Amino acid sequence: MNLLHRSIATGLLLASASLAHAQLQGSKPDETPVNHPVPAIQDTETPAQRDARMAWWREARFGMFIHWGLYSIPAGEWHGQRTTHIGEWIMNDLSIPVADYKAFATQFNPTGFSAHDIVALAKSAGMKYIVITAKHHDGFAMFDSKADPFNIVVATPFKRDPLKELAEECRKQGVKLGFYYSQAQDWTAPGGAAAVRGDHNKETGHWDKAQDGSFDEYLHKKSIPQIKELLENYKGYPVVVWFDTPTKAMTPERAAEVVKLLNKYPNLIWNNRLGGTYKGDTETPEQYIPAQGYPGRDWESCMTMNDTWGFKYYDTNFKSTETLLRNLIDIASKGGNYLLNIGPDSKGIVPQPEVERLQQMGQWLKVNGEAIYGTSATIFDTPTGTFSTTEKGRNGQPKFIPTWNWRSTTKGNKVYVEIFDWKNTFHVDKMPRKVTSTYLLADPAHKPLKFTQNGTALDVQLPEKALDPIATVLVLNTAS
Repeated sequence: MNLLHRSIATGLLLASASLAHAQLQGSKPDETPVNHPVPAIQDTETPAQRDARMAWWREARFGMFIHWGLYSIPAGEWHGQRTTHIGEWIMNDLSIPVADYKAFATQFNPTGFSAHDIVALAKSAGMKYIVITAKHHDGFAMFDSKADPFNIVVATPFKRDPLKELAEECRKQGVKLGFYYSQAQDWTAPGGAAAVRGDHNKETGHWDKAQDGSFDEYLHKKSIPQIKELLENYKGYPVVVWFDTPTKAMTPERAAEVVKLLNKYPNLIWNNRLGGTYKGDTETPEQYIPAQGYPGRDWESCMTMNDTWGFKYYDTNFKSTETLLRNLIDIASKGGNYLLNIGPDSKGIVPQPEVERLQQMGQWLKVNGEAIYGTSATIFDTPTGTFSTTEKGRNGQPKFIPTWNWRSTTKGNKVYVEIFDWKNTFHVDKMPRKVTSTYLLADPAHKPLKFTQNGTALDVQLPEKALDPIATVLVLNTAS
């Protein structure tokens, strides 16, 4: 995976005006109307219709990203050379010829893959939806495609469609399913776009003559037909389509041809990476959490557990469960969703460190999920960090340094305070609502805690010890 923020940071020339995230710290995106060649559903629906369409997604708050494909075979290393980049970009990073890369398909036999186990893992983690790479930038389809033979059913000894199996399991287990599709970049199809790196062709990004051809022919013979297959063949799925890296090739006119398909599915949710000035439904900050979220927009931080999306055998730099839970809570407190990635290996097996962390997150959510699911952003104006006066972050902006005292989410008359830094008293100077009672969510008895509210100041007396080592949730019942 290489989503735009990482692309910019690594110098990839993935120009797309519609995805220029000038609001890198989370300010409100530009809402200036655009006259699209084909109006998208976002251009025509009422606010009430949009709220109804987005309702389940806003309730969910936590989803699983799956990056899985042929790149799990080299697993970050080819002919003795290790990529210093993310695993699924190895073909581009190491300029692997098309024929050599396609040959990986004959070795791809992920007999350890279990759709049941992966969906059960997502469910045990408290995740409400899954988004899987149906086709990444390498052009290999992880589904049964009649549009192009470079796919898991035709080109590999596996001969099975993992997306079909995941769809069946998601129905059985009550989890939503979405598909990621690289609509513009395709490094193995003639004419497919490619990010410019190193000594690649400065116009096309290509490094192999086998990649040369007509982008429009690729779009009409492979990309759009495969998107149509994904929309039609999985009986009610996908509920989300996750586009990526549109490049300058996705002009408004070309993107409009995709929108014609999307408009046939009025309940579909799709992100802001189609290109061609289409904003989609969701902002997609990658590998970071914006300081203020995106007021007025639905958004989803997509993040890895280690330093790669696609499996890389030597990447063992896994974040702690504490960090992952803090991320989830922080994102929910700003009104966003957390799309957390797993990267199965070439046998289809999820790395054990990822399994362990997800199960631990699920244990916390079993007790405290009420403070995450279906909540809205904090009602407090207390800063969650500071902007550095010396360090620079994305695009030269001051780096945001979070503080980890507490966060807060809201649902109806309840205000949830997720406390990281435990003290005997919880205090805020400005409580916008009148508090009527308080208790700790992890306390089965919900024993009332003593509190005082003088003017806007609120003080709640807490027990000596936290009920959870990572985050203990204080519930404030309010009058409004």
